[in-house]
Amino acid sequence: MPHYSGPLLTRETATALQRAADAGAPSWAGSLDLGRSEEDVGLSADGFIFRGQSYPWPGKVKDRTLYYWDGEEFLPISRFSASLIKLVPTEWGAPTFEIDGIKMLPSAKLSPFDDARRKVELIAPAGKTVLDTCGGLGYFAACCLDAGVAQIRSFEKNPDVLWLRTLNPWSPDPDAAGSGGRLQLAQGDVSEEIAALPSNSVDAILHDPPRFGIAGELYSQVFYDQLARVIRSGGKLFHYTGAPNKLTSGRDVPREVAKRLEKAGFKAEPALDGVLATYRG
Repeated sequence: MPHYSGPLLTRETATALQRAADAGAPSWAGSLDLGRSEEDVGLSADGFIFRGQSYPWPGKVKDRTLYYWDGEEFLPISRFSASLIKLVPTEWGAPTFEIDGIKMLPSAKLSPFDDARRKVELIAPAGKTVLDTCGGLGYFAACCLDAGVAQIRSFEKNPDVLWLRTLNPWSPDPDAAGSGGRLQLAQGDVSEEIAALPSNSVDAILHDPPRFGIAGELYSQVFYDQLARVIRSGGKLFHYTGAPNKLTSGRDVPREVAKRLEKAGFKAEPALDGVLATYRG
């Protein structure tokens, strides 16, 4: 799907545009692409001009909601099929997203993009072939591309998440010149798709699954054995686990993950909010 290049509005930016127009200013300088660039936006009584195209003033805009132009009106970036999926603005520019109100990426203390970069650095992707098991908004993939990855193969199961990516300027476009053909993005359940990947075909793996209660198959011994099959000897794997409270959940998920990875042939240790493992096969 082609990536959107029109304006993205939050309550803050819509209010700033309207206030500048009400004050009689001919233009407003700021970002309508979530901090990726800053531009002069022309203003009038009827609306604003962004990248040579005129847009009307939006209707009522809500907090914690992003709006895009669908060709006729400004609509929230959200969909409801099996679940309510929504792109959510952050103070850092790069958005997070929610599924049924559950935030899927951290954004309280740092940008979700910077959080991804810290984790990607653990596997040192420059010049490597990387498997990105659960692509999400593509921040792992974007950071790998920035770091000089040779090839990254990414899977995302949810078609609505892939739709969010086309509207998010922080999500990498596989077809963009900057990607250089290095990002292969496919819709698919990696727990099934991994069986078709050749053995010893990747140098590193980034595994950022949904929580255990939603996608237990992605924490299983069977799946970890498949990860061990496709990674080359000495390859590194970062596995996000989060830090669930053992007192409330009754489980030590990071410890369980480390034990299963060890059984699959990895040497595992805690790292950031997950587990970093090196394959010893």
